[in-house]
Amino acid sequence: MAISSPRPDRDVLRGVLRHRAFRALTVGRSLTFFGNSMAPVVLAFAVLDLGGSAVDVGLVVGARSVSSVVLLVFGGLLADRLPRALVLQGAAASAALVQSGVGLAVLADRAPIAALLVLSMVQGAVAAVSIPASAALLPRTVPPDELRPGNALSRMGLNTGMIAGTSLGGMLAAVAGPGWGMVLDGAAFLGAAAAYRLTGRVLAGRAAVPSSAAAAEPATVPDPVPVRAPVPVPDPVPAVGSTGSAERARPWQDMRQGWREFASRTWVWVVVLQFFVVNAVSAGGIQVLGPTVADATFGRAAWGFVLATQMAGALVGGLLVARSRSRHALRIGVAVVALDALPLVALAESAGLALLLVAMFVNGIALEQFSVAWDLSLQENVPQDTLARVYSYDALGSTLALPLGEMAAGPLAERFGVRPTLLCGVGLVLLVTAGALGSSQVRGLTAGGTAPDEGAPEHAAV
Repeated sequence: MAISSPRPDRDVLRGVLRHRAFRALTVGRSLTFFGNSMAPVVLAFAVLDLGGSAVDVGLVVGARSVSSVVLLVFGGLLADRLPRALVLQGAAASAALVQSGVGLAVLADRAPIAALLVLSMVQGAVAAVSIPASAALLPRTVPPDELRPGNALSRMGLNTGMIAGTSLGGMLAAVAGPGWGMVLDGAAFLGAAAAYRLTGRVLAGRAAVPSSAAAAEPATVPDPVPVRAPVPVPDPVPAVGSTGSAERARPWQDMRQGWREFASRTWVWVVVLQFFVVNAVSAGGIQVLGPTVADATFGRAAWGFVLATQMAGALVGGLLVARSRSRHALRIGVAVVALDALPLVALAESAGLALLLVAMFVNGIALEQFSVAWDLSLQENVPQDTLARVYSYDALGSTLALPLGEMAAGPLAERFGVRPTLLCGVGLVLLVTAGALGSSQVRGLTAGGTAPDEGAPEHAAV
């Protein structure tokens, strides 16, 4: 079990918040997730207000997912080849410009559905760049021994942004119209761009401080060095060609190098495979079959509260994991993923609303334990110059699973019934979790330590 720090939660989190670059990055990420969560809601209502059909809504909203999937690996490559703060700033500024422009066009009744389609694709591209770049930049904003509380606090901001974006998007679309929601979304992305710009300026200023001056300024926190990388890696890193001169490698070579980093670590691809199945099951069970069960039992109004309870559990989970000092964070995080089965069991057995709320709350806590452990493990064990690409392959595996689960759940439920489909999902979650724990690398990876050798090279040659 996790060993708690003697310091109170507030002291742990306050210690992380003293780093200016971390504060700016967390604000930027939270605003980005706020905007990305609000966007699909207001887009859907904007299409309907323009006279579009359900097919049009699916086309517009689905374009965002397609754009994100197609560009995820490229987003990781871009974040490893260019300064990550600059990449994030450009992506957020582009989203702010397009979002605000289309929002104003909607307010003026001059926005065709084609414009909403383009906006949706831009939002998908922003998500594809932001996810790997922001996660890979976080280790440069805090010392290595504060990575765990830093990840926990950052994810608390992301969860808050998602909750606020989803709820406020629906409220604005209903009260003021989707156009105003788009304008507010654009303002959020503009704020994110400003926060990313500040992050880059702080990190650049820190790097410019001479070592003697840094020693004379104990309040200045040096760039943390990833545990697995013996030499600090600048941002960005030029590739070295066969001639020995520094030259930029071809994009496909960089992508292959990122894949080698991803595939050479058994614990990485094993956990990604685990979550490919878990995410597919959860997307189908919670997002598709959940509303069906709610309609037949406790009603639609309570279903929104059920989903919010999961996010509330994630916030509490963030506070708990921020104090954890467990050396086997990944092992614990992978194991508690089995608790994803609780909401599925509650839905399958048509449990009362109170039991379902408890199941979702516990599930939220468990997911946060895993999420922080996963970020910590990647940031400590993958070299900084390829970290964003590894994150992009991880996100690609998770993103591909969502539409598969959503599209399969309905036909399976019609063929075999809702209850058997949900219980089959429970079995799959438990099976893949046990399989992931069967890997000695997953069980043996330690926070602040090294990954056990299973005969595969720990990282590819650069």
